[in-house]
Amino acid sequence: MGALFELADETVMIEWLMYIALGAALGTLGGLFGIGGGLIAIPALGILFGLDQQMAQGTALVMVVPNVLLALWRYHQRNRIELRHALPLSLCSLLFAWLGSMWAVGIDAHSMRLGFVGFLVALAVWNVARMFMRLAPPSNELRYSWPWLGVLGSFSGTMGGLFGVGGAVVATPILTSVFGTTQVVAQGLSLSLAAPSTAVTLLTYGLHHSVDWSIGIALAVGGLLSISWGVKLAHALPEKVLRGMFCVFLVVCAVMLGFEL
Repeated sequence: MGALFELADETVMIEWLMYIALGAALGTLGGLFGIGGGLIAIPALGILFGLDQQMAQGTALVMVVPNVLLALWRYHQRNRIELRHALPLSLCSLLFAWLGSMWAVGIDAHSMRLGFVGFLVALAVWNVARMFMRLAPPSNELRYSWPWLGVLGSFSGTMGGLFGVGGAVVATPILTSVFGTTQVVAQGLSLSLAAPSTAVTLLTYGLHHSVDWSIGIALAVGGLLSISWGVKLAHALPEKVLRGMFCVFLVVCAVMLGFEL
């Protein structure tokens, strides 16, 4: 009997180490792309651990919330995030993320996954198309402010609440193309949008029992250990390289989810 308990303890420890290692990899990507790591965590949790779409999204959020907060602080240290820009983004995102998450917990898991794949493919196509467009040089200043930042926060919050990705993945390409910011400025502002929306989305998923807390906490530990390195790497890369990597990242996530359909 004692040997069985020891074997069970070893298995649990190995699983925890595996989750922490996965969280560290996701944290690096989250810091690099300013998304908290949830975008790739969701298909990974579905493929590797067999979680359904809602459970994968809720569990990923346990890692995403602390990752987003730490990454936001790191981005702010390197490129000061203006409160007058962050506030309308975050407040509108908070409200609409709650509405989106309430919608999400009642949707069929297969339909949710189909929608998420389509969502990622559309984002990837848009980002690839932008690489061939003639665009004005990116700037640290935004072309538009309120009320357009509120509109962006509302749309991104809804998508984040619905798909559990915090909205940053939606806001980043819109901020670089429509608002004319550099990639790192867009990623920092997107994190300010994602911080409150991910928290309220996690709360909603938790209340509906769509979270595996043991997996999520282990992922969060790994993510917090590595996300600062991802932020540092993002600021070291050339603008075009970082944008190109972001496009590839979206395609990879869509392909990973497609294998589950």
